[in-house]
Amino acid sequence: MATKVACFIQPNSGEPIYQQLTRQLKHAIATGALRPGDQLPTVRELAEQLVINPNTVARSYRELFDAGLVEGTQGSGTFVKEDPPTLKTRERELRLRPFIDQLLAEATLLGFGTRDLLRIIQQSIKAHEERLHDHRDGTHERVR
Repeated sequence: MATKVACFIQPNSGEPIYQQLTRQLKHAIATGALRPGDQLPTVRELAEQLVINPNTVARSYRELFDAGLVEGTQGSGTFVKEDPPTLKTRERELRLRPFIDQLLAEATLLGFGTRDLLRIIQQSIKAHEERLHDHRDGTHERVR
């Protein structure tokens, strides 16, 4: 049985949808949310869950195969490899840094001060945690 995957696609973010999905799946594998041996949803299942084109999911899965994070064959399913490469804390921070820099630059352009930005981030974290909680309980709404 496939493991439930909590991914949140933001079509207006400027980041291609397949990259958003790939980044989130890599993160889930690196942090242990998806464990070695876990089966990913089929391309069709995940596309329906996220309301995106199946080709987008397939492209993301190909990227995961190329990165050595998953294995499998058509018909048998896609599974997290038993020994996927893991990211050290420093590497994870380095991958996050460009997003933080972009957020800070945008906030500055919009005239937000540090306190306002921290308040907005805290609100976003709370909303994100609530969505994750709802998703785990099976009471989530589709997030796009």
